Amino acid sequence: MADTVREIERKYEAGRSADAVPLPDLTRADQVASVVEGPTETLDAVYYDTADQRLAAARITLRRRTGGPDEGWHLKLPVALPEITASVRDEICAPLSGTPPPELTALVRSRTRDAALLPVVRLRTRRTAHLLRDAAGAPLAELAVDDVRARRLHPEGAGEVRWREIEVELASEGDAGEGLLDAVERLLVEAGARPSAAPSKLARALVETAPEGAARPAAEEVGGTDGDRGRTAGDVVLRYVRAQVRAIVELDPAARRDLPDAVHQMRVATRRLRSAFRSYTAVLDQTVTEPLGDELKWLAAELGAGRDQEVLTDRLTAALAEVPRPLRLGPVSARLRTWSVRGRAGARGRLLTALDGPRYLALLEDLHALLGAPPLRAPAARPAPPVVAGAVRKDYRRLARRVEAALAAPAGPVRDEALHRARKAAKRTRYAAEAADPALGGPARKFTRRTKQIQQLLGDHQDSVVARAALRDLAAQAHRAGESGFTFGLLYGREEARAAAGERELPDLWARVSRRKYRDALRG
Repeated sequence: MADTVREIERKYEAGRSADAVPLPDLTRADQVASVVEGPTETLDAVYYDTADQRLAAARITLRRRTGGPDEGWHLKLPVALPEITASVRDEICAPLSGTPPPELTALVRSRTRDAALLPVVRLRTRRTAHLLRDAAGAPLAELAVDDVRARRLHPEGAGEVRWREIEVELASEGDAGEGLLDAVERLLVEAGARPSAAPSKLARALVETAPEGAARPAAEEVGGTDGDRGRTAGDVVLRYVRAQVRAIVELDPAARRDLPDAVHQMRVATRRLRSAFRSYTAVLDQTVTEPLGDELKWLAAELGAGRDQEVLTDRLTAALAEVPRPLRLGPVSARLRTWSVRGRAGARGRLLTALDGPRYLALLEDLHALLGAPPLRAPAARPAPPVVAGAVRKDYRRLARRVEAALAAPAGPVRDEALHRARKAAKRTRYAAEAADPALGGPARKFTRRTKQIQQLLGDHQDSVVARAALRDLAAQAHRAGESGFTFGLLYGREEARAAAGERELPDLWARVSRRKYRDALRG
């Protein structure tokens, strides 16, 4: 079973063995009352990557290390925390074995796809750790002085290289923050150290041991062009497409680990990408993107298998909490919990099976191929504003037809279905405007916000439709068990009233959102 530790650290270059930077008096740093030097350890690590260094490009490291108290397999995944300037990574550990453990290789599958993992670098480190404590003796951070020897294993490169490195890592059980790291950094810089130019020992080793004439590991491509008004339509659309593919790839490990909101955000990226393929057929060849859109629809369904049930349960639980206790007749809370557990049973396993299956791997490969050779049509070479504005207006017209059809539909299931169709059109229009933002600027952002208002109202209406169906099911279950269905009927009535209020609000909201001046602003 893999364990996870979050590390927040900074690294410093401290010279070579002959001119190593001396360690300063660390008790001069705020909060540090004492420094306890530990025994010197010898660590031997072999790092794994694909032949074209896909993990290194994404700042991910996978290693097998012996020596030290945490010997075993270590996978380090970067974590984006905007409020922290230090390097933040989740280190996921697995017991020592001969080959990379499946529970770790699964977490990098969206990067490696079908490429083999090979031993690429061996690092042997002589480490002396220093524990920084406060006046009460509580640990604040660990400072490690590492004398490193690195050798390239695949492909063979320059001979062994050596350097000294200092790492300062906040104690996971302590309360020290970046202020401590700042204080320690000032002392280290005064002593002659400097912040490391490489994000990891592996990154430095790959550069310094590279075969003569070899290119350095490239940072992973994440965006494309800035997509301003001077760019082509192809630049703007591909920028958006790349961003969604990147989100799917980057969220994959978090979704597998069931981190908060990861599955939902991965599903949103999947839907945004599919929507872009459908909106921008003038820019991207539909014969290529349509099959990918079908696979993205499948993936979104797999990602939503448990998510939809979770959202519905949260809605019903919140609604039940608002019912006064005298009106909660029978074991309604227990029945709702049982129903929720049954509904989500197997959803997690189903998702992991999908992410580990050949269909998902093929989709990742196809998306990678599409970005490598985009299927651009002739309008992709034209200036972006008129092309992307035309796509947004086309989606808007589709939305207008569906909203008008829903407003004209008779109340009941027919209107419910029409409103659901309008909701999907609103979401597609919103995503098309999002993609157009770099080319159209403020008008696209305003249009996105207004379209989102329609989407949210229609989304709440559809959630009410689904909730009422669930409440009917719960009431029927209660009746068969000889329990009162009164409370579920009460909740049904409240949901019905909520949906009716949304239907009454829609005409005025649509009139505001669809004003001619907003449409005319999207003229490119």
